[in-house]
Amino acid sequence: MKPILLSGAGVLVRPAMARAARAVVCAGAVGVFAGGCGASAARVDGARAAGERFERALASGNHEAACRLLAPETSGQLEQDEGKTCREAVGAEELPMAGAVRTTEVYGRQAMLRLVGDTLFLSQFSGGWKVVAAGCTPQGEQQPYRCVLKGG
Repeated sequence: MKPILLSGAGVLVRPAMARAARAVVCAGAVGVFAGGCGASAARVDGARAAGERFERALASGNHEAACRLLAPETSGQLEQDEGKTCREAVGAEELPMAGAVRTTEVYGRQAMLRLVGDTLFLSQFSGGWKVVAAGCTPQGEQQPYRCVLKGG
C-alpha cells in the first residue's frame, strides 16, 4: 500500500485510493488513512453529516458556518492565501454546488465523501469531523485530485 501525498499544489489523492492505497499523508498536516478495517456506522454517519452541513452552509451563503466546519489548517491557509477572514474568503472561492452524497469512505480518522458535483476530504478532530479539502475533482485514474480549497 503506497502513501499518496496531499500537497500545496492541490490535494493529491488518487481516485482509486480505496482500492490501491489506504495511506494518505497531508503536506504540513498529519493525516493518515489507516488500512483495511471497516469504520463503524456512527463514524461514517458523522463524517457524512459534517460534509452535508458544510455543503448546506455554502449553498445557503452561511460562510461563517462553513468556516466552523473547516479544519484549522484549511481555514488558516485560506485566510493566509486570500488576506481576508475565512468568512470573507470562503465566499470568494469557486467551490462547486454539490448534490447528494454518493459514497462515504472512512479510514481511521480520515474520510472521503463523493457527492454529486464535488468530493470532500475530512479529518476527525476532538470536536468532530472537519473538512480538510473541498472542491476536489479527480484528474484521471492514475492522477491525484485537484482541490479548490485545501489546508497547507
